[in-house]
Amino acid sequence: MTEFVMPSLGADMEDGTLVEQLVAPGDPIHRGDIIAAVETQKGAIEIEVFEDGFLDKWLVPLGKKVPVGTPIAMIRTSNEPDDPDMPQPADPTPAAPPPEAPQPVDPVAPPATPEEPSPTPEQPPEIPPELSQPDRQRVSPAARRRAAETGFDLTSLGTGKIISLDDIPDATGAVQPEPVSAMRQAISAAMTRSKREIPHYYLSDTIDLTRAEDFISAHNADQPPDARLALGVLYIRAVALAAQKYTDFNGYFEDGKFTPGDAVHLGMAINLRSGGLVAPALHDATEGELPALMARLKDLVTRVRQGRFRARELSDPTITLTSLGDRGVAGITGVIFPPQVAIVGIGTPTLQPAVIAGGVQPRRMAQITLAADHRVSDGHNGARFLRAIIKHLQNPEQL
Repeated sequence: MTEFVMPSLGADMEDGTLVEQLVAPGDPIHRGDIIAAVETQKGAIEIEVFEDGFLDKWLVPLGKKVPVGTPIAMIRTSNEPDDPDMPQPADPTPAAPPPEAPQPVDPVAPPATPEEPSPTPEQPPEIPPELSQPDRQRVSPAARRRAAETGFDLTSLGTGKIISLDDIPDATGAVQPEPVSAMRQAISAAMTRSKREIPHYYLSDTIDLTRAEDFISAHNADQPPDARLALGVLYIRAVALAAQKYTDFNGYFEDGKFTPGDAVHLGMAINLRSGGLVAPALHDATEGELPALMARLKDLVTRVRQGRFRARELSDPTITLTSLGDRGVAGITGVIFPPQVAIVGIGTPTLQPAVIAGGVQPRRMAQITLAADHRVSDGHNGARFLRAIIKHLQNPEQL
């Protein structure tokens, strides 16, 4: 029997609230299954399990806040004996009745026609209704809390989408935006710690993105809207490939030592519509074709903006990328998120004059910056890392 504990989902997390139990006691579970959702300052996070077996029992009730490391469930491996107190699923094969003793035969009575025994109806195991409905209603923790406070009937909103706070009226009947103070406090705590503990140094350069934008335009010309690439997916692949080569910028500094990441799990800074910022990991960002990477990026952004992301996506980033897209700002200098050791920022591309082969031409240019941890690297290696990113972006067909 092993304990399933409240995970640590970031350096600034001290506790969490169990808001969903997605598996019932006695149910089989497999490595990678999502079995619970936990509410933190950053939102509702889906928690994965990392072993095969059966859920023995829940130790923490819904709605209870507990510190990181607190056991919240017990998991029984497949080779352990059943807990007699645990609900057991019904046996789908009815037991055969015991044989009856032979009865004396009346020689006078005519033989009776044997009756066909009626089959015993099969009894499926009882499953909680919320687990048996594939289209069950999904409600964000903040929305569920307001509905409970105001007496709002959540069933009136139906199923088919994740119900957010914006769907629930407040006590006056008006829909009010959720305060973001908890999110802001979490960001403030992490960034204050970063600036206090990490000796940042900064480098910047300019990227000519003309070939990258031409590559994206040519690819998208004959693609349907849902299969088109965004320029950001080239940023992701370029930073990931450079970080794979220059490992001083990809990993964690903890307990006075640096540990390189075993892969590049690129943290993507995503702005939340309700306010605040999170940077979940796009795992193994060096792997797969660009269309597959684009699909994974869309899925991540969609889930995060719906308030649903997974535990590993918050705890695994090995380096972070922040891009301003079309925000119209030339550049950004990021603050490292501990225990990471680097963050790359890319500003909005703009049309600028550039000297090419002795002549002046209009080119799409953007500013790229690196903030890195001086305990692990220095400016010389940082410059090589930045140049590697730029080289990849200027050869997009190789990404």
